[in-house]
Amino acid sequence: MSDPRPIGVFDSGVGGLTVVRRLREEFPRESFLFLGDTARLPYGTKSPETVERYSLANVRFLLERDVKFLVVACNTASALALPAIERVSPVPVVGVIEPGADAAVATGFQRIGVIGTEATIASGAYTREIARRAPGLSVVARACPLFVPLAEEGWVENGVARETAEIYLAPFRDDRVEALVLGCTHYPLLKTTIAMTLPGVRLVDSADAVCAAVRPLLTPARRNEEESEYHVCVTDAADRFRAVAERFLGRPIDRLEHVEITGDL
Repeated sequence: MSDPRPIGVFDSGVGGLTVVRRLREEFPRESFLFLGDTARLPYGTKSPETVERYSLANVRFLLERDVKFLVVACNTASALALPAIERVSPVPVVGVIEPGADAAVATGFQRIGVIGTEATIASGAYTREIARRAPGLSVVARACPLFVPLAEEGWVENGVARETAEIYLAPFRDDRVEALVLGCTHYPLLKTTIAMTLPGVRLVDSADAVCAAVRPLLTPARRNEEESEYHVCVTDAADRFRAVAERFLGRPIDRLEHVEITGDL
């Protein structure tokens, strides 16, 4: 018998839907329950203790909805809260940092760049995980916080986006990076602008690597036989979220629900 329970995915906001979109392309018969903690975003500027507390509250909510495993589609939460989540979760947990590091190393390049939120970059998580896999690689990391509001506003290829990308990314040209890890789930929406700013640099989207990490958890016996739905939950601003989320997903949302998240696990 297949397991009809949804895959639980959470992020601090809308960005994690880029991961859901890629998972749905890879596993079209799976159901997804996505939680966007829009009332408490952004996580990228908050302390590690706060990110961990918020993440555990999100996990509790998803577990109460009977998900079969968890995808932490938030680079900041993956960097700062994954060990705490793994300790308390009775179901498997997949983050985005380790798959992203795997994908970066798999490029075969020697000079790797990483961009992400302030908290993700300050954590050193990508640098640490890449070094653990390939100690000889050169890794340069830089925070690009303004990419998040640009993605949510839909300003991904205009003059503002191009000028912002130039300011943030020009140092990577000086460092001669050969591959760039998009260490925030918002950043794939800016791929075109980032690629124009860093021509010839391989862009690494951890969502592709997350699919590889999820695949072993979905044995043929557990796959549903019919295409299922997206169920999206948000903690604030549901109406605005719908418009932004459908741009991230590339399709209408089947179900959108406003929920309250309190406490932690």
